[in-house]
Amino acid sequence: MNADYEDYGNIGERRNRRIRIVAWSVIISMILVGGGATVLSLLFG
Repeated sequence: MNADYEDYGNIGERRNRRIRIVAWSVIISMILVGGGATVLSLLFG
């Protein structure tokens, strides 16, 4: 029972780390794309 709990804790930790990495990647890509769109609209607007 304890071994299962520890494994579940490990999976939860990995899952949280993966979610955090994906979230930061999405935020950074949105900032880059949004900034790029703003720059393009200023240049060609």
